[in-house]
Amino acid sequence: MKPILTVIFCFLTVTIGIAQEISKQESPYKNSRVSVDVRVKDLLGRMTLKEKVSQMNMLSLSKLDLDKNGKVSRESLDALFKGVSIGTLESPFIGVDEISRLSEAADDYLRNNTRLGIPAIQIAECLHGQLAFGATIFPQTIAQGSTWNPDLIKKMGAVIAQEASLSGVDQALSPIFDLARDPRYGRFEESFGEDPFHVAEMGKAFVIGMQGDPLITKTKIPENKLMCTAKHFVAYSSPFAGINLGPNNLGPRDLRDLHIYPFKKAIQEANIYAIMPAYNEVNGIPLHSNMYLMKDILRGELGFKGYVFSDYEAIAMLNYFHKVTEDKAATAIAAIEAGIDLEAPKSFAYSELPGLVRSGKIDIALIDQAVSNILTAKFKAGLFDRPYNAPAKVSDLIHTAAAVNLAREIAEESIILLKNENKQLPLDVEQLNSIAVIGPNADQVQYGDYSARKDNESGVTILEGIKNLTKDKLKINYAKGANITGDDKGQIPAAVKAAKKSDVVVLVIGGTSSTLSGVGWGKDIPNDYPTSGEGFDRTSLNPPGVQSELIQAIYKTGKPIVLVMVHGRAYTIPWEKKHIPAIIEAWYPGEEGGNAVARVLFGEVNPSGKLTVSVPQSAGHIPVFYNHKPSGRGFYKKPGSPEKPGRDYVFSTPDPLFPFGHGLSYTEFVYSDLQVQDSKLDLNGEVKLSVKVKNSGKITGKEVIQIYINDKISSVTTPVKALKEFKKVEISPNETVTVKFSIPINEFGLWDKDMKYVVEPGTFEIMIGSSAEDIRLRKTITIK
Repeated sequence: MKPILTVIFCFLTVTIGIAQEISKQESPYKNSRVSVDVRVKDLLGRMTLKEKVSQMNMLSLSKLDLDKNGKVSRESLDALFKGVSIGTLESPFIGVDEISRLSEAADDYLRNNTRLGIPAIQIAECLHGQLAFGATIFPQTIAQGSTWNPDLIKKMGAVIAQEASLSGVDQALSPIFDLARDPRYGRFEESFGEDPFHVAEMGKAFVIGMQGDPLITKTKIPENKLMCTAKHFVAYSSPFAGINLGPNNLGPRDLRDLHIYPFKKAIQEANIYAIMPAYNEVNGIPLHSNMYLMKDILRGELGFKGYVFSDYEAIAMLNYFHKVTEDKAATAIAAIEAGIDLEAPKSFAYSELPGLVRSGKIDIALIDQAVSNILTAKFKAGLFDRPYNAPAKVSDLIHTAAAVNLAREIAEESIILLKNENKQLPLDVEQLNSIAVIGPNADQVQYGDYSARKDNESGVTILEGIKNLTKDKLKINYAKGANITGDDKGQIPAAVKAAKKSDVVVLVIGGTSSTLSGVGWGKDIPNDYPTSGEGFDRTSLNPPGVQSELIQAIYKTGKPIVLVMVHGRAYTIPWEKKHIPAIIEAWYPGEEGGNAVARVLFGEVNPSGKLTVSVPQSAGHIPVFYNHKPSGRGFYKKPGSPEKPGRDYVFSTPDPLFPFGHGLSYTEFVYSDLQVQDSKLDLNGEVKLSVKVKNSGKITGKEVIQIYINDKISSVTTPVKALKEFKKVEISPNETVTVKFSIPINEFGLWDKDMKYVVEPGTFEIMIGSSAEDIRLRKTITIK
């Protein structure tokens, strides 16, 4: 019997092994050792048309029922998914622990209760932290840009990815590569700045920190990282009149030189995984139906290999807003032919796709390509191979001391000292008996749009930060002085009284932005209506409400004033620049903003932030970006004033109030010895140069060395200067450092008369400075 049993056992073993091998052969898409291309092709071949179209749509986890024990009901899962997988899932704007429970239940259901077990991509807003209660709140994007420190932003991206991935998030709808060139536009705060090179560098750092090393992410996304989404492609942030979603008419040269450039860098140098098209139209064609920009340029010219995620309701807007499609079917055809792979947040048009395929109105190949793009992202992100298992309590694992310290460090490096007459700053706590802290944002946190909350329990106000730092060493007199909006001047007398009995005044003005947790977005909150953020555009750039009156009332007391601005857009403050001795730009500084501002005020931190936008003198001066053409600031060069009218502008100069790149320090930096390795170059290689920078002061400081170029004579007009490199360096007192730069020759090119990108032989000026208007050294090179 034993030999027979042995034979039977061997037969069964071989049979089972063959069956397992056949099973593997039948499902290559489940085999992590198989290439992504093979897995995608195999899975696509198994899918029905209904399953394919479902991958091109999105649902929200907010539709699931979570009981008091943290369990998700099977009924709500069945009701949401109906046994069919989905392309993406929206992460709801709730606490991270609740999100993790919903994520785990949804992931398990899709793997085990749908025919092919295809997991969904969970998306979340992560502009300056995961949009969820409990996550670390970093400074807003305009403040991140003002650090001029890509390494810090890379660290921030990694922390946000770590926190968000713990609650089941797979993809961030961030960062933004738009240019901030019109401060009337409400989403100004969400951009890194006005310059394409600077925006590209800061955005790339965000992506690489959040997504991982581009060499690795070509094949996979590492654990604890997120796929990133570059938005909004393209030319979204310069609409007519500064009104959100407004049209934009651009020539092909400006479109490429300015707006496409940052996206090109994100695609080719950071391997961005997803692109979100803009809501707007460019030259008469909305982006969500623009085959030229979305296919010919994005995929053909730039080489984008990821998937295209529609902006919320943007496909439907083709019909009801832009009026370029007559019904849902026509809308679906326009969007899919333009290469929009996924419709969010719910289906308006793509539910029509199965019928359009069956009727022959669209080719199934369009569906297959879109689904392949989405599945490729899922496989590369490891979704098929790493089921999500929720930690016992996500909130215990995030918002760590290290994350909070990083938020404070970014805030500290983002703060810009715009003016410091007679060295009023830093304040010396030992020389003061009292300080007045006044203003609508003195005792109110402000984080900016796409924040989960803006209550004082979630962060540190400037009043609280000053208290933390001074530790009862001086008397603090607080008065709100005014609301952010409205015409009530009734609080000004109390503020004047507080100022009069104090040695110095810290006056904190500014705005507030909408959030996604109930404050803003069209809801009229008394005394706190949003003045910035998505859909909150302005015609005036003066401080809102009666804040200007508050400033002038405090000024009349004769007390020394430090003006601190906490807001999301550049303000036109010519009177303040003339009369207030010290001015600080803090933007929206995140949850540690109060501590960061206090440390700058009292000299524990030497300010090192620099403007990434040109601040206009008035709304009528827009645009005032620094990289204008030779004709961009007028011909007559006889600017006027109210007292002496002139030409170009009759009563004003066309210059900015504060220039791009500007930012003072508590120390001084001296530039010298600009060296160019070879001043005569051919069309290959790079320009290598170095400069010596000395800290001639008595305290350590950080300086941003900015490199600009100008093409002296060109076949088409080029800017008077264009940023091509920058570095932030820390220098000790009396120390001299040599800072080296390398600029690829390709960066000296232009789009010629035939719209071909070429580097024209000729003479170029290299300019090194501390701002676009503070050029310290110049050198001429020749490219043969």
